[in-house]
Amino acid sequence: MTDSTRQADVIVVGAGPAGSSTAYWLAHAGLKVLLLEKATFPRDKICGDGLTPRAVRALISMGVDIDDPGFSRNKGLRIYGGGVKIELPWPELASFPDFGLVRTRMDLDQLLALHAAKAGAELIQGCTVTGPIIDDRTDRVTGVTARHEGGEVEFHAPLVVAADGNSSRLSLALGLRRREDRPMGVAVRRYYESPRHTDEYMEAWLELWDGQRLLPGYGWVFPVADGTCNVGLGLLNTSKSFQNVDYRAMLKGWTANMPEEWRFDEEHATGPTRGAALPMGFNRQPHYTRGMLLVGDAGGMINPFNGEGIDYALEAGHLAADIIVQALARRTPAQRERTLYEYPRILKDEHGGYFTLARVFVQAIGDPRVMKFLTAHGLPHPTLMRFTLKLLANLTDPKGGDAMDRIINAMQKVAPAA
Repeated sequence: MTDSTRQADVIVVGAGPAGSSTAYWLAHAGLKVLLLEKATFPRDKICGDGLTPRAVRALISMGVDIDDPGFSRNKGLRIYGGGVKIELPWPELASFPDFGLVRTRMDLDQLLALHAAKAGAELIQGCTVTGPIIDDRTDRVTGVTARHEGGEVEFHAPLVVAADGNSSRLSLALGLRRREDRPMGVAVRRYYESPRHTDEYMEAWLELWDGQRLLPGYGWVFPVADGTCNVGLGLLNTSKSFQNVDYRAMLKGWTANMPEEWRFDEEHATGPTRGAALPMGFNRQPHYTRGMLLVGDAGGMINPFNGEGIDYALEAGHLAADIIVQALARRTPAQRERTLYEYPRILKDEHGGYFTLARVFVQAIGDPRVMKFLTAHGLPHPTLMRFTLKLLANLTDPKGGDAMDRIINAMQKVAPAA
């Protein structure tokens, strides 16, 4: 590695959807970008692998070929609960496509990282970032230290993007700790070879029982193009029972009650059950400080309503890149800082009220009586469930939408920003 590769306009740490999106848009604008990834592709991440129309829109904006056969396309969400099954097509909107996708993170993350590299970002794999470099005079982040190819190396840039996931070593080094007043989730999933991989709907099962306890969260079955199904559970920490749940055993018990012909059994499992934490509702802030921006899981950008984070990671990467491009074009440090502080402000304007609504909702369903009532009385009403789908997936037209859109948009505006 030459000295020239160690200097850049921007360093992006982590090549998940957040980091790759940021790097893609920065490179697209002509900046010199280093995209540092500790693993070597292909590598796995724990996820449901589902991409709602919001995420699909972001992929289309990046020029990703969504017709690639590695993507499984779906037309909506099938929901089970309270003895009721309802199929809800994705809404027809001007702002979003009317279909979703599924692709394993093993494939998707590599695809996005290589897409960023093709746009001009320099992707350096097997590079473990160990901490920020801080200028003693300005107290600003001016690069990162890392282990690469058996040695210690420094990378320098006027701005660093932390897209290094839930544990976010960079954030912790700057004293940015997780907020305890924000919900956290846990997801566990396993892949099974199953005839259900051709299903045209993603599925959500709203009643998760651990013995006699009804827990806040949902189970999912998402069809994957490789002949498998991603089957998993997502649970919230808003229930008193959260700490006492054996998630892997719960998933095993849940799949054991599925129809035998679906093949969600040990014989057809393609790998072990794996789990991960879900940082939600902007649970680490501020999203910009001292020359470093937080994107994706590092900034807690997972929707508490549905556990989805890829769409917000992709969108935040685009926004961060736009702000950085504008900031680096400013002539004075004060002007650059003023521009960079637009990043957290715009994030809060766009999603803060929505995440607050979601936080109130997940706190409420932490009470099993509330969860039981909503499942029993909401699911039998298709109009109410269409409204719920739009709300939970954050799919509305900001202008010119229908009455549901206007109600949801108004709710977001009056809710205090997260």
